[in-house]
Amino acid sequence: MAMSVIGWKLDRKDRARLLERFPPVWPDVVADHVTLDAHAASGRELPPEIQAEIVGMVDDGRGLQALVVAVNGSTDRPDGGTYHITWSLDRRRGRKPVHSNAVLKEIPWERLDISIPISVLPARWP
Repeated sequence: MAMSVIGWKLDRKDRARLLERFPPVWPDVVADHVTLDAHAASGRELPPEIQAEIVGMVDDGRGLQALVVAVNGSTDRPDGGTYHITWSLDRRRGRKPVHSNAVLKEIPWERLDISIPISVLPARWP
């Protein structure tokens, strides 16, 4: 059975606005999506539309930066992880977007003073 990733893609206008507000720390910018399920069966329905907002950020100082996202008011993903957008990373240091999950379990993230609403759309990608 083919697998895919489902979640929400960040609106391009919001992405541009957020890149100005949160300058990437690392050379490889991702800033693309919020994952719901990284191992979804290809026939699984897309997730519903949601209310999303940036509520925090983390930088591990070793090549990975992520923004923490609240989905319908919660940062807790059903799989036990934290909703986030991998913001920037350093591939030369061997960093990959999937490493955001471990970073968010290892390092406390910094809560923003004011949350930032964002537009995201249900999506599937390889």
